[in-house]
Amino acid sequence: MNGLRIGLFDSGVGGLTVLRRLLERHPGQPCLYLADSARVPYGGRSPLQIRSIAAEVISWLIEQRIDAVVMACNTTNALAYDVATSVANVPVYGLIDSVARTIRWQRVGVLATAATARSGAYADQIRRYRPHAQVHEQGCPQFVPMIEAGRLEDPMLRREAQRYLSPLLASRVEAVLLGCTHYPLLEPLLCELLPDSVALVDPAQALTERLDSLLGRPEVPLHLSTRPRPLDLSGCRFCVTGSPEAFARAAEPWLGTRPMVESVTLRAEARAS
Repeated sequence: MNGLRIGLFDSGVGGLTVLRRLLERHPGQPCLYLADSARVPYGGRSPLQIRSIAAEVISWLIEQRIDAVVMACNTTNALAYDVATSVANVPVYGLIDSVARTIRWQRVGVLATAATARSGAYADQIRRYRPHAQVHEQGCPQFVPMIEAGRLEDPMLRREAQRYLSPLLASRVEAVLLGCTHYPLLEPLLCELLPDSVALVDPAQALTERLDSLLGRPEVPLHLSTRPRPLDLSGCRFCVTGSPEAFARAAEPWLGTRPMVESVTLRAEARAS
């Protein structure tokens, strides 16, 4: 294990899917995870708000002496990647560019927050590497609030998923990208609803593989499962701007153990909420 410390952030529990991929690939890696749960969800906010939030969050992470930033949030990645790279004095890794490099399909669907879908960031990045790709981005405003509320078994969630997938399937997509880090929590449901011929792609896999250049290549990489084994969190620090208790409870099923969580205050919470 190296001594580098990775800082990750998201508006809530969604970025834990990225953290889990990272820790499965690099066990024991020191990490700092910030959940800006006082302002969840980011997806319904204006681009100006999202860019302001990104600058503030990354400034806070840099104050904690991290060695690299992982934008474990597609919305800020789509709308504020340039902000992140200008504020950070360390390497910044994003989900969208990471997965765009790996796309091998011609017709690609993207499930994303409303803000990410409106930005067209996935289409722009994918076409950098596959200029003739057809990219269909679908906003899914109901997903994040339902996931954050723990409503994964709610019949309404299935109905919403069917509604969001319908235009992508009508476009005969060959793959569906999970364009929000919350959405891997819906992987079992989405696999049920998608035909076997359509690949379901988690961009976090491509991102954590890119981190090999910084952290070293793992001997035996593992994979995210719907019933994950407990992780070694001894090198991790978890901070939230909302309720530590609510975050710890929501995080436990996906980390395999309940984390110790600190409450932190960011200067612009009140202004941006």
